[in-house]
Amino acid sequence: MTTFDDRDKGFENKYAHDEELAFKAMARRNKLLGQWAAAKLGKKDAIAEQYAKDVVMADFENSGDVVSKVLKDFTHAGIKISEKEVRTEMERLLPVARKQIMGEEK
Repeated sequence: MTTFDDRDKGFENKYAHDEELAFKAMARRNKLLGQWAAAKLGKKDAIAEQYAKDVVMADFENSGDVVSKVLKDFTHAGIKISEKEVRTEMERLLPVARKQIMGEEK
């Protein structure tokens, strides 16, 4: 292999690693959002953790469906919250999730 081939392979590996980290951070953010929503919904312990997993699965089953799931659950529980509030919480949680994921990488 030439130096160029080694460099090209290095870029491919970095891209794959960065994409994996982004995927993990989004999944972690969704879990944190689920935990936040569970607390607002009055869910505790194992039920709260299962709810957080359900929020993560909502994104896997239908990409981007996290917001609509959480909003639907709040509406069903009689809790008034706007889509903007949910999205703001998601934005707040993304750097937290990234930091947690990076901590696990070490």
